[in-house]
Amino acid sequence: MKIKKKKDIFFETLENMADTVVQAADYFSQHISNLQDVTLFANEMKKYESQCDDYVHTIITELNKTFITPIERDDIMELTTTLDDVLDGIEATASRFYMYNLVEPDEYIIQFAEILRESAYEIQKAIHLLSQKKLLAIREYTIRLNDLENQGDEVLRNCIKNLFATVSDPIELIKRKEIYERLETTTDACEHVANVLESIIMRNS
Repeated sequence: MKIKKKKDIFFETLENMADTVVQAADYFSQHISNLQDVTLFANEMKKYESQCDDYVHTIITELNKTFITPIERDDIMELTTTLDDVLDGIEATASRFYMYNLVEPDEYIIQFAEILRESAYEIQKAIHLLSQKKLLAIREYTIRLNDLENQGDEVLRNCIKNLFATVSDPIELIKRKEIYERLETTTDACEHVANVLESIIMRNS
């Protein structure tokens, strides 16, 4: 009987983080266009963020007691931090909907949500390839993540221009602008994951 090799704790936890990012981005994208219960929405997103924090804690604990790691310790920590930043960004945006009592997202927020959902899936594929040590194959997904971040920049330009052209209420303008900028910053965080993966590829291939 062939014994299945136990997966490295670092790779396994990074995969779990990436899977949680996908679940959170999916939930965000599915519910943002029809926000019937903004409190439930924010609470569910907080659960994903807390789950990701638990994985961060696992990795820090393991780094403190493990002498030999599968890739550089700094790379593991940086990848962990950037993945956590993505989920923090999605959760922070969801919490703003609750705090500002925003229940009518516009087309730009829905576009951002789709970009983040697609980015999450690219991250997930890349992280699972990292676990398999298929480093060069990861590049396809890092290129895609860079492209999605550029799309986020374009959406931000369009929505800010439209915001100042159409919204006269200063309070509403401040609320919308902050949410747009938080969403764009979260697409930046997805690109940061790609950049860390690129540096891992260069050092290990």
